[in-house]
Amino acid sequence: MKKPDFSKISRGWTFRVRLTALYGASFLLAGAILLGLTYLLLAAALEKQEVKPGIVYANVDGRATKPQLDDKAAEALKKQMSAAEQAEVDHKLDLAKQVQIDLRAQTLRSLLQWGALALVGVALAGVWLGWLAAGRTLRPLKQITATARRVADRSLHERIALGGPRDELRELADTFDDMLERLDRSFDGQRRFVANASHELRTPLAINRTLLEVALGQPDAPQQLRQLGTTLLEVNARHERLIDGLLTMARSEQAVVDPVPVDLADVAGSVLDQTRAPGVEVRHQLQPACTSGDPVLLERLTQNLVDNAVRYNATGGWVQVTCTSEGRARG
Repeated sequence: MKKPDFSKISRGWTFRVRLTALYGASFLLAGAILLGLTYLLLAAALEKQEVKPGIVYANVDGRATKPQLDDKAAEALKKQMSAAEQAEVDHKLDLAKQVQIDLRAQTLRSLLQWGALALVGVALAGVWLGWLAAGRTLRPLKQITATARRVADRSLHERIALGGPRDELRELADTFDDMLERLDRSFDGQRRFVANASHELRTPLAINRTLLEVALGQPDAPQQLRQLGTTLLEVNARHERLIDGLLTMARSEQAVVDPVPVDLADVAGSVLDQTRAPGVEVRHQLQPACTSGDPVLLERLTQNLVDNAVRYNATGGWVQVTCTSEGRARG
């Protein structure tokens, strides 16, 4: 018969349940040891209590002047008795010894019965107290877990700031706060770099847009120049939108703060219209797929996917771009 693997059973328990089980088992073990020691000590004490012959001889007849005689007095009284009286005394002495043995066994049996009931009560109380103690001990861990989840969902600015004694849990919380502080400084540096770089790039783009608009505003500008200027203005506007998106990302801690409804089919179509893929066939199957987000960043993401698919393709190969509201995005 295969023995049950208790280690596998305990793996599904929470840490609080395992602590409670440990506390309860400790109470039960300590109570069992205490009950066993009490039983042994009481049994040894009762074993030393023997029936004194002097008690029996003193109560056989009225010749004794004391309720209990010592050994010499009992022996002297025994010599004064007849054979029949001595036989009666010996019989009563045997009965007294048997009664004492029965009483000793009953006492020990009662001790075990009531001790077992008390042990069960102590074990239940230990489990209850262990559950409360484990919950109180693990309460800081719940605070650490909740803060970690909020940090993952929102930003790195929040801290645990755990109070109380400087124990192992306090050390863990302080270490976690130090890690968040270093990560926050690192991401702040990246955001400042993106913000500064994006700001510096907006100035030449604004100058380019102004120059193109002035050139297109001339009445004698040739048609070819107007077409080129219009194309350059579109490219310039797309770059400005991209930089605005980077600035938005930097201000919002790399999260979209104001998502708007976007059709991914329109985004993919706009990217495909601008894609130049010599030697690579670009296929597409675009169906409406509405979502919410930043149109500029979504367009940039799609552009990167398509550009990589074209750039690292084989000559004469093909790229399939599919957009649908069901299944997984493919490109």
